[in-house]
Amino acid sequence: MNALKVIVDSRERNTELLDTLKSNGLEIDSKMLNVGDFVLSDRVCVERKTVSDFENSIINGRLFDQIRRLKEHYRFPLLIIEGDSSDFRLGSMVMNGTIASLCIDHGIVALSMRNAKETAEIMISIARREQRGASREPSAKGGMRAYTPEQLQQRIIGNLPGVGPKIAKMLLEHFGSIRSVFNASKDELMKVDKIGKKKAEQIYSAMNGPYDSRA
Repeated sequence: MNALKVIVDSRERNTELLDTLKSNGLEIDSKMLNVGDFVLSDRVCVERKTVSDFENSIINGRLFDQIRRLKEHYRFPLLIIEGDSSDFRLGSMVMNGTIASLCIDHGIVALSMRNAKETAEIMISIARREQRGASREPSAKGGMRAYTPEQLQQRIIGNLPGVGPKIAKMLLEHFGSIRSVFNASKDELMKVDKIGKKKAEQIYSAMNGPYDSRA
């Protein structure tokens, strides 16, 4: 049997989840996905949200647009909500009502997982079922989104360790360009809000450390 494969959005940073996938023998293909977060076959795509992410996507209105795009491109779209539902500040009625709407009105299966390890385990089970004895290798769909130069710059910096969209924007605003960020010393990096000594060392090492193809 060929090794199981999964396409993972390159912005995924949960090491526990990724390590669990790898330790179970899954081959990870990291790509910047335009639809979903994990592609488990040519017809199954997962949108993964922490409880906080789920809540924020309801507030800013992005949730149902993301779900619509999942349904447009995959036969079996799946939403995983990860974490303790008691942390959902909008209340259980809002959360349960949204999940009911996703299920009844949009035909989306929403699963609740306690942590990243459980999320990885259910995805492994789905990948095994999908790819067993069939030509259902993961297929990224939805095309590539056209980014403005500023968005592309933020995405490049956002792939550094410990750097998300907000910190990427702060780094670019502070230094003025990607080149200046890459040329920054550890002390200069620490002048940016929310970047302490440890994060500065991680960023500096990623930008200046030697490349080892065996790693």
